[in-house]
Amino acid sequence: MRLQQSILAVLLLCFTLGTYAQKDVKEEKDLHERAMKVKQKMIEKDPTLVTLFDTAKGYAIFPSIGEGGFIIGGASGNGVVYDNNTYIGTANLKQIDVGLQAGGKTYGEVIFFESEDALEKFKNNKFKLSAEISATLIKKGTAKKTKFKNDILVFVLPKKGLMADASIGAQRFTFEKKSDTRVSDF
Repeated sequence: MRLQQSILAVLLLCFTLGTYAQKDVKEEKDLHERAMKVKQKMIEKDPTLVTLFDTAKGYAIFPSIGEGGFIIGGASGNGVVYDNNTYIGTANLKQIDVGLQAGGKTYGEVIFFESEDALEKFKNNKFKLSAEISATLIKKGTAKKTKFKNDILVFVLPKKGLMADASIGAQRFTFEKKSDTRVSDF
């Protein structure tokens, strides 16, 4: 009887873990698909971005970042990370702002890494975007004119919402390496 209970408990645990693993893979696949749609929209708005996607050491695409606030604000989003156009994992973005601000908006964001060092800082969670690095709004031909600063280049694609913002804050990132047990290519 005790052996049967133990076997049943192990089977139940395996089933539960398997269900969570499948959910993680499904969520990761969905995030990847949304990121690729945003990448395509960005390229449609500015075809010169193709060169950056092809030549950057790496990049992170956040398909949907939600931001809102009234005096104190914040933003959050999840994205996918590439090293030499090879998918390597996911990232989480968090931002807290203080200052004159009101409203809410959503946008897509891509961060290009010009050097291995910049990408490694991102992968080792030692990377943040502050006021010294500004994001460029995607418009036709903008990518050709924009230069890397500190080996970083950031573009945003507005989606919806309205926000008046004169605040100070920083984006912080947490990178999670792709698990070897997950689907490697979506």
